[in-house]
Amino acid sequence: MTQGAAQAQLDVITIGRASVDLYGQQIGSRLEDIASFAKSVGGCPANIAVGTARLGLRSALLTRVGDEQMGRFIREQLQREGVSVEGLVTDPARLTALVLLSVEDEGVSPMIFYRSDCADMALSPEDVDETFVASARAIVVTGTHFSRENTEAAQRKAIGIAKNNGRKVVFDIDYRPNLWGLAGHAEGFERYVKSDKVSGKLKTVLPDCDLIVGTEEEIMIASGADDVLGALKTIRSLSPATIVLKRGAMGCIVYDGPISDDLEDGIVGKGFPIEVFNVLGAGDAFMSGLLRGWLGGEDFETAATWANACGAFAVSRLLCSPEYPTWEELRFFMEKGSAYRALRKDEAINHIHWATTRRRVIPSLMALAVDHRVQLEDLARKTGADAARIEDFKVLAVKAAARVADGRDGYGMLIDERFGRKAMFEFARHGFAWLGRPVELPGSRPLRFEFSQDIGSHLVEWPIEHCIKCLCFYHPDDPLALKTEQQEKLRSLFGAARKVGRELLVEIIAGKHGKLADDTVPRALEELYALDIRPDWWKLEPQASATAWRQIEAVITRNDPHCRGVVLLGLEAPHDELEAAFAATAEAPVVKGFAVGRTIFMDAAEKWLPGTISDEAAIADMAARFEKLTEAWLAARSRKAA
Repeated sequence: MTQGAAQAQLDVITIGRASVDLYGQQIGSRLEDIASFAKSVGGCPANIAVGTARLGLRSALLTRVGDEQMGRFIREQLQREGVSVEGLVTDPARLTALVLLSVEDEGVSPMIFYRSDCADMALSPEDVDETFVASARAIVVTGTHFSRENTEAAQRKAIGIAKNNGRKVVFDIDYRPNLWGLAGHAEGFERYVKSDKVSGKLKTVLPDCDLIVGTEEEIMIASGADDVLGALKTIRSLSPATIVLKRGAMGCIVYDGPISDDLEDGIVGKGFPIEVFNVLGAGDAFMSGLLRGWLGGEDFETAATWANACGAFAVSRLLCSPEYPTWEELRFFMEKGSAYRALRKDEAINHIHWATTRRRVIPSLMALAVDHRVQLEDLARKTGADAARIEDFKVLAVKAAARVADGRDGYGMLIDERFGRKAMFEFARHGFAWLGRPVELPGSRPLRFEFSQDIGSHLVEWPIEHCIKCLCFYHPDDPLALKTEQQEKLRSLFGAARKVGRELLVEIIAGKHGKLADDTVPRALEELYALDIRPDWWKLEPQASATAWRQIEAVITRNDPHCRGVVLLGLEAPHDELEAAFAATAEAPVVKGFAVGRTIFMDAAEKWLPGTISDEAAIADMAARFEKLTEAWLAARSRKAA
């Protein structure tokens, strides 16, 4: 590594396509018959930027996106993934590219590119900043962006900067005949069309490269040769670069020197026997793994094996970049393997993938819970108030919580769907970290869902950021039939949550239906974990002793070290009792916060519902109580840290 490389701020900058992929969700359907789509970031360079970031490299993307919702989606998703957007230019005149795709058959994925005068193809040399490019150890240039004069000039400028600063140049041939105007709009999946024009252009790129990566078809188009061995020899005559030949399920071969007459005479990267579910994006996952090894100083055999493993993840799952493995996920697979040819069916790997790609980090959570339904209906009857006012009261509660949060991170709310629709709209106007929504029928035991027992079809309509909250009155000493019924309900909810990609908080209250000993809740959690129910959060009642909390923490750590943690519930306890409960968790780092409701809002609700206090008085009262409780929580955590 050169001295300049050692001082680099980034590991890799990828250059070129950035699109929004819309994947058909009905597997085995023609694109004509697709009824719904899943959205993700796409385009070879964007995918590689995400893939390398997930594997621990400091990556960035250099391209353009439109000044509209899809462009902002790409920018925000890259930021969530840890990809630098310093080189992402917003183009006010053009739209972000779109791609429609489906999985029609094994290895057959029709696709339509919507790229007429799109933003990324307007990339120009003026967008390529010398300081930015020189800040990376390597750049990745891609084939499609040599198809137009302006994008070619931009990439060649980046190549020049990289070479002048001792950086590495990687060429992902990324050949899409359709994007060179060599196939019709319906032929987006076409892999190879021979073209002397394309070959002539790409051959001029080869001498400046340190690493060249492509499939057999891509190696041939880059060289102009009609067979793979001839293509490799042609490339070697033009460039001393390391050549990596991708061969799908057969793995890959790395050529780091002269090309012999034996195609197999290279460094072979181990392949993996994986079911081919969707081949799109597999090459970008492959490149991500290869770069992680190559830039990390691994030998080529290791780097190539990691590349093949990342490609195996991609072909076994539906989408492109969202399905790429994280570093922890890849290491788990390399160490333990999988009993499944279809990796998407391996629950252990899937859980690591889920937990290590969550949309945001929430190290602590202070939540005002106003998801109460029965309690507020009872209060309305008691005070003679119109129950219709409950809906407006919850809007006031959101304003109170927002006044306390004041844009700071770590604050959240629990809001129900029955009375809280307007409150959720108000919630979205403020910068909260988290929103939980209950799905249980209030007071049900055995557990029932409130709106539909077909919970998955209900959840799919929720915003992706909303967390499912489910209260279950569960005691490990309950009769077996009751426990079994409740367990099955929670299992179905957990499965639905993962299927629709929503986080899950499970609230367990054991003390209302049996003795609450030190081992009661730990036993309950152990039973649920034994059923592979692994929620993102637990919400638990205050425990009688530090021993109970130590046992709870041990159960969670042993069964799911990726769990976000525990939040305490309030059960209408007075402030002093809650403060003591906070202090009791000082030796339990797994407790990350609280979600308390009636202690904060009940007094204001009792006065506001019948109209005896104003909106502002109710907001001020709830805000004061919420702020006092947050101060008590933060003080308890500060004493522990000290």
